[in-house]
Amino acid sequence: MAQGRTRAAILAGRPPLQSPGRPPVNRREERQRFWRLIAQGLPSEEAAVACGVSMPLGPRWFREGGGMPPISLDPPSGRYLSFAEREEIAVLRAQGCGVRDIARRLGRAPSTISRELRRNAATRGGRLDYRASVAQWHADRQARRPKPCKLATNETLRQYVQDRLAGQVRAPDGRTVEGPDVRWIGRRHGRRQDRRWATSWSPEQIAGRLPTDFPEDETMRISHEAIYQALYIQGRGALRRELTACLRTGRALRVPRARTRQRGKTFVTDEVMISQRPAEAADRAVPGHWEGDLIIGLGSSAIGTLVERTTRYTLLLHLPPMDGHGVGPRAKNGPALAGHGAEAVRDAIAAIITTLPEQLRRSLTWDQGTEMAQHARLRIDTGLQVFFCDPHSPWQRGTNENTNGLLRQYFPKGTDLSRHSRDDLDAVAAALNSRPRKTLDWKTPAEALNEHLLLI
Repeated sequence: MAQGRTRAAILAGRPPLQSPGRPPVNRREERQRFWRLIAQGLPSEEAAVACGVSMPLGPRWFREGGGMPPISLDPPSGRYLSFAEREEIAVLRAQGCGVRDIARRLGRAPSTISRELRRNAATRGGRLDYRASVAQWHADRQARRPKPCKLATNETLRQYVQDRLAGQVRAPDGRTVEGPDVRWIGRRHGRRQDRRWATSWSPEQIAGRLPTDFPEDETMRISHEAIYQALYIQGRGALRRELTACLRTGRALRVPRARTRQRGKTFVTDEVMISQRPAEAADRAVPGHWEGDLIIGLGSSAIGTLVERTTRYTLLLHLPPMDGHGVGPRAKNGPALAGHGAEAVRDAIAAIITTLPEQLRRSLTWDQGTEMAQHARLRIDTGLQVFFCDPHSPWQRGTNENTNGLLRQYFPKGTDLSRHSRDDLDAVAAALNSRPRKTLDWKTPAEALNEHLLLI
């Protein structure tokens, strides 16, 4: 009979009715709860388990949505039946209760129950059986009112956005420059891997330029957020997900804001921020307050630098690579074999700072790098208070930044720093500490530090 209806529809010139498929097990409420947990910063796997679905389903939902919720997260109004009410209807219906009896128990109008049993019944078995999961699935499908994306309906606007986002790079003479051939793999490329060459206007630049290029055409307007949603959310039918490779970050999935705030900064609390550093460290009147950082070289090699704020006295940390570094593939979440992990940096600082008098071990200011994740243990071992700069604020440890620039004369960028021995680092530190400084009235850092030691 089904084949006959399909053949009749084809002969009449109408598209045949297709089955909407099997009702999904997961309900709209579960997806909404999943995306609310994602917005709170939970990983996809944990959010899936918390909302009662299987763990592999969470990353799948996250990828399908491009990191953005494809459904509204607003709670449903009381005007419509909830899934709990539909479950109650199914139980009462199986017990033989009538429509008015069910409506009375649920506090709904009898017409609402009658319409629900007629519209959302399960019909695959040839009978009008009522099951809550199937009824909820029917209700969700009927409630969809997809608003067409503006980029999907406006061909001129879509072409303008694509040309500014993914257009070809051209030389001053108009010749096209292809750039490297990069395969899109659906996730962010590494920092030092080839990226696709394109015009690469940001969505905000595209949205801001439209009124200038089309001052009289109000249809040529779109917000940058609408462009992002067209890129990241599947099913919009406007921009291909592959075009995310032309964005600044190159990431194929949008990262929730709460998740970025939590990433890699679990060891930084308000008590160790630079705002809590003693005031005597800011005016440089009392020696013993240090600033530190790492100099990174080729092959993930590194040298640690410590600079005293008052005298500009410099100490260099020897961070040789550990056994097994560069031999085989890097193990995920394995030990930091490059030599500048949290334990290696902690031990190097403790070994060199404990050679100084206690009066010269007051505080250490560092950026929010993970190499200082064991700062609490360092404070216990050495008595040195550790403070962290605000994110993206290198000027808060400007003395160390300036010293790192001077050290690049001896350790240029792009060179292997692991080839330098402990004696080499001591020689460079001695050369720097014996260089007269204008800020010290042309004294050397070694002389300035020696004067303070004589006063102790």
